[in-house]
Amino acid sequence: GDEAEVRRGTRPRLDVLHAWDPGAMNEEDVKRQIQQMVMFIRQEAEEKASEIRVSAEEDFNIEKLQMVEAEKQRIRKEYERKESQVEVQKMIEKSMQRNEARLKVLEARQKLVQRALKEVEKKLKELVEGPKYKTILKQLIAQGAHRIGTKECVIRCRQVDRDVVKGLLEEAREEYKRVFGDEEAPVFTVEEKFYLPPPPVKDDFEGSFCLGGVVLVSKDGKVSCSNTLDERLEVAAEMFLPKVRKALFF
Repeated sequence: GDEAEVRRGTRPRLDVLHAWDPGAMNEEDVKRQIQQMVMFIRQEAEEKASEIRVSAEEDFNIEKLQMVEAEKQRIRKEYERKESQVEVQKMIEKSMQRNEARLKVLEARQKLVQRALKEVEKKLKELVEGPKYKTILKQLIAQGAHRIGTKECVIRCRQVDRDVVKGLLEEAREEYKRVFGDEEAPVFTVEEKFYLPPPPVKDDFEGSFCLGGVVLVSKDGKVSCSNTLDERLEVAAEMFLPKVRKALFF
């Protein structure tokens, strides 16, 4: 670079500039020598400025690339974070939708089961109002007395059933002997102070009611056996509810 420029005569040599003697040259030589020095200094300044500019541009480009890459990384991480949040939210929403749908299905199934039980209650109510109810009462009294196992039993019934139950006491004793063999049949009395709840006044009645049947209590009141139709229905429902659900939904 510098050697070639010196050879081409486009750039003065430093040793020449340092060694020049103004007293040995005329005015024209001095002007020419000064002009060469000015040109050399300007050339050096321009080259240095160019080097600084190129270096600054390189540093700027490197820093710019680093900043752009860092911003890309930040945006990428932010996108991944938000994408992850969206996926988590989608999973939560799907889970909530599944749970809501499952609850709706369970609610619908429960309503069907309750409707089926209401139909059974309706059939029991019709049965109680028919001629077979006396036979059912007699059997319920005998079974309840056997479960208690005492010689004297107090029968609690609905007030509407009081007269019917009173008329069945001897038949209940005979039923007891017939079913349980040689066992001595207990003596029955009917409770006339406290009664079971009354029958439902309509199919969708929500108050306290009793479909029918009896509750037997030992004379000392320590042992009791609920043999109402409501109690028997509840026990039967617990036993057969899985089969009912399977029949209804599978």
